[in-house]
Amino acid sequence: MSSHRRADDLTLRNTVTSVDLELLVTLFDQASDVAFFVKNATGHYVAVNDSLLKRHGLKQKSDAIGKRPSEICPGDFGRVPTDQDDKVLRSRQPIVNHLEMQWHRPYEPVWCLTTKLPILDANSQVCGLIGFSRDVRLQVESPDIPEQFATALDYFELNLHELVSPRDLAVRSNLTTQRLNRLTKRVFGLTAGQLITKTRIAAASRLLLETEKSISDISLACGFFDQSAFTRAFHSATGVTPSQFRKHSAADA
Repeated sequence: MSSHRRADDLTLRNTVTSVDLELLVTLFDQASDVAFFVKNATGHYVAVNDSLLKRHGLKQKSDAIGKRPSEICPGDFGRVPTDQDDKVLRSRQPIVNHLEMQWHRPYEPVWCLTTKLPILDANSQVCGLIGFSRDVRLQVESPDIPEQFATALDYFELNLHELVSPRDLAVRSNLTTQRLNRLTKRVFGLTAGQLITKTRIAAASRLLLETEKSISDISLACGFFDQSAFTRAFHSATGVTPSQFRKHSAADA
C-alpha cells in the first residue's frame, strides 16, 4: 500500500472510528440483498460486507480491501462504479437510489438501487464515501397485488412497443398517479417510472442475449422511439451500450 493511500485511510479512520466501521460491517453482513461499502478519498475499499464479496465472487474481505471496483470486477462493469465514486468524491454530490444493472459472478444480471454519500472530515473536506447497493426484489406476495394493477402490468409487459407513461399505467390500474407510485414502491421498491424503465431494459437485455435481432429492432420492440434514446437509457442503467453488452455476453458464454 502506498504512503498516499495509507494517509487517505488514516484520515478516514480518524473521522469514522474502527468501532463504527466494525459495527456497520457486522450490521450489513446480515443483509444478504445489500452490498455495503466504505471507501477512502481515492475510492479504495476500506470496509465491505459479505454480500459484496458474494456479488464479485470473492472469498474473504481482504480480497477487496485496498482495491477499487475496477480492480475486482473486469471491464465496464467495474469501470462504472469506479467512475461513480470519482464523481461523488470530486463533486460532493451524493447518488441516491440510482437504478442500475449490476452483476453477480459468474455473469448473472441483477437490478439494484445504489446510494453513495460523501464522508466529510472535521474540516468539511471529503475523506471518503459510504454507500450500499440494494437488490431490487419483489417486496410482497402476488396475492397482495390489486388485480387491475396486475392486469395493467401484464398488458405492459406484453406490449412493450407501446409508449407508456406512469400516468398511462395508473389509468389502466384505475389508480391515481400518486397511489400508483405508492403501490409500486411498496411492491417493487421502485417508483412507477423506474419500474417502466427496468422492465424495458430487462426485456432488451434478454433480446440482446437470446436473439440475433438488430439493436434498432430491439429498441422499437421495447418501446424506445429511436435507437439513440435506447442506447442512452441502456447505458444509464447498465454502464455499457447495447452493442458492448452483447459483445461482453458473447465473450463470456
